[in-house]
Order: sequence, then C-alpha cells, then structure tokens
Amino acid sequence: MSAGGSGVLKQILFSSSLLALTLVLLSLAGICLGSSESSFMDALRALVNAPQSDPMLHTIIWQLRVPRVLLAGLVGATLSLGGLVFQAILRNSLAEPYILGISGGAAIGAIVGILLGLPRFPGVTLTAFAGSSMTLVLLLMMTSGRSVLKESSLLLSGVMVNAFCSAVIMFLVSLTQDTRLHNIIFWLMGDLSQGELVEVVLMMAMLVPCILLVFRYANAMNLFLMGRDIAKTMGVNIRVATLTLLLVTSLMVSATVSYCGLIGFVGLVIPHLLRLVLGADHRVLAPACVIGGACFMVACDILARTLPAQGEMPVGVITAMIGAPIFIILLKRST
Repeated sequence: MSAGGSGVLKQILFSSSLLALTLVLLSLAGICLGSSESSFMDALRALVNAPQSDPMLHTIIWQLRVPRVLLAGLVGATLSLGGLVFQAILRNSLAEPYILGISGGAAIGAIVGILLGLPRFPGVTLTAFAGSSMTLVLLLMMTSGRSVLKESSLLLSGVMVNAFCSAVIMFLVSLTQDTRLHNIIFWLMGDLSQGELVEVVLMMAMLVPCILLVFRYANAMNLFLMGRDIAKTMGVNIRVATLTLLLVTSLMVSATVSYCGLIGFVGLVIPHLLRLVLGADHRVLAPACVIGGACFMVACDILARTLPAQGEMPVGVITAMIGAPIFIILLKRST
C-alpha cells in the first residue's frame, strides 16, 4: 500500500474509532434512559438480563428502547450519507435529498400508503420508494437532453419539485378528517416511536448494502469535486456513477421517510461539520458521516424523549433546533 493510501487508512480507522466509541456510549444512554423511574444501573442490569434484573424493565428495553436506538442510528447514518452524496454530485454545499425533493416525493408516497391503511413494512416503505422514484424520474426528465445531470439545472429543478411536493403533502393532509390526521402530522415532524425490532433488522438488511455501495464510489465523489471533465479523463463513467448514487440514495431516503417522516438538517449539518474536521476526502468522510449521523440522531432522540415533562416531542423538532444554529455558524465560517 502506498504512503498516501496508508495515511488515508489510518485517518479512516482513527476517526471511525472515535466516532464508534461515541456512538456506543450514546446508544447505552439511549437504552438506559427513559420515562420509567428505574436507575441507569437497573436498566443496565436489565439489558444484560442479570439475575437481579426487573423482568418488566427487561421487556421495555428490548421491545421499545433497543429498536428505537437502532432505528435512530440507521436514520441518522442514512440521511447524513445522503447529504454527503448529493453535495458531492452537485458540488453544492446546500444540496441534500430534501432540497431536491426526493424526501418530499417519498413523503407523498408514504402518506398515500398510510391513508390506504397499508402496514408500515413493506406497504408504506414501497409506496414511499415509488414516490421518491417518481420524483427522481421527473427530476431527470426536467433536466434531460444535453444538460442532463448538470449541477445547476438539477439543483434548480429540485427546488421546484420540492415546492410542488410540499403543496401536495399539504393537500393530502387537508383531505384527512379523522384520527389519522394527528398521526400524519406527528409523523411529518419526525417520529421514531413506532419501530419494532424485526422491522428495524429488515430495514438494516436493506440499507447496509446501499451504504457499502456508496463507499465504493467514494473516490469517484472526490473526482466530482475536481470537475466532471477531469473526472471523466480519470476514468469515471459520469452517467453511471451519478445515476447509481442518485438511485441508491433515493432508496435509502425512502426507507427512512416511510418509517420516521421528514427529519431535516441531518444531511446538511453532519457532512459540513465532519468536512471541517476531517477534510474533503470522501474515502474518510463517507464512513465518518455514517457513524457521525448515527451519533447525532441517537443524541437528538434522547433529548426528544427526556426533555418534555410528560410524553415526548417529535425528534424533527430537536434536529431543527440544534441543526439550524449550527448551520448558520458553519455558513458564516465558510464565507
């Protein structure tokens, strides 16, 4: 291995190890903290099923808290990596699946699935993927011809598609008059409370191969930043790489939106923050965004569950309250 390659590998291992340790500590806190009056040590004993542990607490932890922490980690990892991919493809620091309308299209599909009474998995997940795929096809049709996949046209078209998706979502919500209205509104603000362990494991089995495929294109994303002509001369098939990354990211975002609703700022803030610390090499940034995004979402979910005196608040409220000020600070530093 070359000296440069060895240096990158060391940077990947060092940054991933630190972030993984943080994720383990946050996950333990997420599993052991909750609305029950048990102590942290009681919850820890129940987690490992120690002889003196409370059977009821053991059930709460393994049926409610563990799936929720896993789901939060998956959502954070997916949204963070999705933001990194779109920023690399479009060479625009403001790009992410929400800006391009991919999340909005998935939300429309998911709402239709909810209104039809479909089960969350695979029914709502499939309708969400259908919605995001149709949005992506519409986006590509709007930018077809000689200008296909150009950064500026794709981003501007995405802004228009996103505005249209928001209008359709409001229209669908306005048509809903029964008890599903509250569920849809709560879901739109980000809801991690409905995950079950089997569904989360299935979701993980679907998302992990997608994440690994994005890792394979990390070097291509580095070359995208140098310009498409240079990337092409360096052997990158621009069309195949771009379409593959867009489709894979759409699938990942659809899966998370169908489960948890619209959660913003993760794909915008985490890649920015890690890029400032680790540099612009996507071979380092991609795994760091996966683990860093998971850390951010697990921490936000802990706050969403513990800050209100009663009940909980949508996790999307926490990500927006934390993410918006951080993004403004990052934006000022970058300018």
